[in-house]
Amino acid sequence: MAEHGYASGRLNLPFVGISTFAKSPYVGDWDAIDADVAILGAPFDMGTQWRSGARFGPRGIREASTLFAFGHAGAYDHEDDVTYLDGVRMVDLGDADMIHTDTRASHANIEHGVRKILAAGALPVVLGGDHSINIPCIDAFSHEEPVHLVQIDAHLDFVDERHGVRYGHGNPMRRAAEKPYVTGLSQIGIRNVSSTAKEGYEAARAMGSDILSVRQVRSLGVEAVLERIPAGRRYYLTLDIDGFDPSIAPGTGTPSHGGFLYYEVLELVAGLALRGDIVGIDLVEVAPAYDPADVTAILAAQILLNTIGRIFAARTRRR
Repeated sequence: MAEHGYASGRLNLPFVGISTFAKSPYVGDWDAIDADVAILGAPFDMGTQWRSGARFGPRGIREASTLFAFGHAGAYDHEDDVTYLDGVRMVDLGDADMIHTDTRASHANIEHGVRKILAAGALPVVLGGDHSINIPCIDAFSHEEPVHLVQIDAHLDFVDERHGVRYGHGNPMRRAAEKPYVTGLSQIGIRNVSSTAKEGYEAARAMGSDILSVRQVRSLGVEAVLERIPAGRRYYLTLDIDGFDPSIAPGTGTPSHGGFLYYEVLELVAGLALRGDIVGIDLVEVAPAYDPADVTAILAAQILLNTIGRIFAARTRRR
């Protein structure tokens, strides 16, 4: 029955209804995933070394994403003359269960969710949570074809171990580099006083990492940066929201000035989608409590939807 005379049914404005990601259908049965893209929340922030709060990132990103969910068939970009997301089937699986104070059990639950998505043949898009959630995401690819990891971040996150801690948000890129199925890393946006000592940078390069700061990216230009990333590979993309400048992304636990602006990251991601196939994504470190205007969560939702759109447009183009 139509409401208030709308022949086509509900208007269903962004602020109406339940906040799944972009108002996509909720699927609670992880053995019944039938989609091109599956969203999984990983509300874990017990790996943080300073300000916590990223456990509310998935909830904040989902709510912000409704801004872009007007029910249109895709999203038309007049600059590219492409309707992105047209026909892309996307579902929201809800969140992996978190066990407070138990990092390994919480990470195992995230890994389980990503494995279910991969088994269904869908693209996993994981909403963090702090950057340690990348560890179980990468673990879930152990039986997949090799991946090249592309990180956009202010911090190198290549610490091996500190006081017995190996699975915090300063460790994920080191844990990834140890995997035989991770063929290399492109670490982009790393700047200023970082999370890793000089020895960590040396270890990263020795283990196959290419490290670029924001200033180096701007000096080289997007095309030259993309040329440094091996072509034709399967890419796993990990986006730390503090890779963006805190003037546009203040809602994070460890903001670092001198970061990227929106279109710089979008152009990198769009080029990456054309250079190979992005087969997994996580976006981490959104902490809504530090941003009462919600612009950080909106930025996260916007870059994710544009990334997903460009992945599937690039796949269609290759076909």
